[in-house]
Amino acid sequence: MSILATLSRKLGINEVSSLTQRTPSIIQVRTATKRSGGSSKNHGSSPGQRLGVKKFSDNAVIPGNIIVRQRGTKYHPGPHVGMGNDHTLFALVPGFVRFYKQKFGTKERKYVGLVLNRGETLPRNEAELGRSRFFGNVELPSS
Repeated sequence: MSILATLSRKLGINEVSSLTQRTPSIIQVRTATKRSGGSSKNHGSSPGQRLGVKKFSDNAVIPGNIIVRQRGTKYHPGPHVGMGNDHTLFALVPGFVRFYKQKFGTKERKYVGLVLNRGETLPRNEAELGRSRFFGNVELPSS
């Protein structure tokens, strides 16, 4: 026996066609088979921001030269390096660029500093060498 005939006998319906009229039909909802595409700002035609390191280690710089353009402080300013409002690092005195790392709390920070001579290293041992003081392009001895 078919399921439809068994169901009609239990409900007391003589005709099968009346049963099909009384049962609600199942509504089928069609769903999308493709995901909708996202929208983009400026449609990808905006130029890059030209961020990054502009002067590398041992490159000579003069006051005002941009050393690093960055968003946030990936590199922190060291000796004789200033930081602009947009976190740009720039030279305050003439010299040579040096990159170094130093512990800061539990983490390690990257610093950018300037030295007078090409072979010098940072961080500078001030107890042994004294403070680094520039006057023009000459280092003054600490007194």
